[in-house]
Amino acid sequence: MTSLLTRPDHARPDAVRPRPLVLIATLGGAMAALGPLVVLLAIGVIGWFATDAGVHGAPRDGMRVGALAWLAGHGSGLTVMGARITIVPLGITAVAAWSMWRLGHRVGDSVSGHGPDADRISDGERDLTVPTAVALFLAGYAMVAVVVATLAAGTTADPSLPRVLGGTFLLTAFVAAPAIAIGSGRAAIWAAFLPATVRAGAAVAGTVLARLLVVSTLVLLVALALSFDDAATMTSRLHPSPSEAGLYALANTAYLPNAALFTGSWLLGPGFAVGGATLVSPAAVVLGPLPVVPLLAALPATGTPAGWVGGLMALPPLVAAWSAFRALRGRLLTWDRILLAGCGGGLVAGFAYAVLASLSGGAAGPGRMRFVGPFTRDVLVHAVTACGIGALLGASVLAVLAWRSTRTSRTED
Repeated sequence: MTSLLTRPDHARPDAVRPRPLVLIATLGGAMAALGPLVVLLAIGVIGWFATDAGVHGAPRDGMRVGALAWLAGHGSGLTVMGARITIVPLGITAVAAWSMWRLGHRVGDSVSGHGPDADRISDGERDLTVPTAVALFLAGYAMVAVVVATLAAGTTADPSLPRVLGGTFLLTAFVAAPAIAIGSGRAAIWAAFLPATVRAGAAVAGTVLARLLVVSTLVLLVALALSFDDAATMTSRLHPSPSEAGLYALANTAYLPNAALFTGSWLLGPGFAVGGATLVSPAAVVLGPLPVVPLLAALPATGTPAGWVGGLMALPPLVAAWSAFRALRGRLLTWDRILLAGCGGGLVAGFAYAVLASLSGGAAGPGRMRFVGPFTRDVLVHAVTACGIGALLGASVLAVLAWRSTRTSRTED
């Protein structure tokens, strides 16, 4: 941000010319893609050697598996033994997003000296520094994705290049672009033009969404801990070696965010499906034959859950209420704007959660396993309702206090 401020020329006679924006942004995008990719390639080689001490195949086979995992994290989908698998390992997607954020922030900091300064931007001068950097960042990242998808296309896995490019575009738009804007200081300037109510609503939405995801993850971890024996039994059926068991656990970890979103959908009420004609919800559990996956050990038993289980559905609105209260506390807003920011932020958080839930499902195998994931439309309705009402209730506490304070001050006057 400070690099946007104007300085007299005599104060920096030996100033270094800023590095080329094209080079910085393009290399930043390529490095953001290569970081997680190289790690997965290394894990693939280690897994190839650990499974059978390298007796079968070659190291390139392990590298191919790592590349396919990276592509799957971007939504490419895979074909395994003739069955199409489209469910995205969101753990890999999260790592890719983290890499994008870190590199995007560095790119933004590096290009902050390009374009007009803060005063000229405030005067309305057009500034294309961030859009240009984002486009170049996307080009660098997409170039790596195209090369990886092309090299892996010769296998039976058959990754989808359009889906990879679509996932790359979405990650760039929702992760890299904000990171570049924040790192360059432009985000702070643009935010200053937004009404205080909008900024407060955005803070509520982010807080509600983040804490709802945390609570969903905690509930999942508790369920996994209570069913640890079942998960260990499932793994033992495969008779893996210690190294193979470690790799299998790592593969399950890649789908842990998916399971957390499934859990959140369960807390909201609609639940999710683990195959055709199945249902996992607080009201009823209908299951069929399941694959040997340790994460599935956390599923409740078939039948009607105990009455107290339905009480867990109160967690999402309570989380939304507490989050809205914490996000709005201390903000200098009138009581009506507090209510607007709380309710609006809660609605946005509920919609964002439904979008994430829709990304967590897909086909996980042939036959009935082609239908795995939350019931997106029902989750949307329940998430918007629970988060919106909960955030409104949390904001109402502060609104009442603000209203009483205003009334008291008027009485004294």
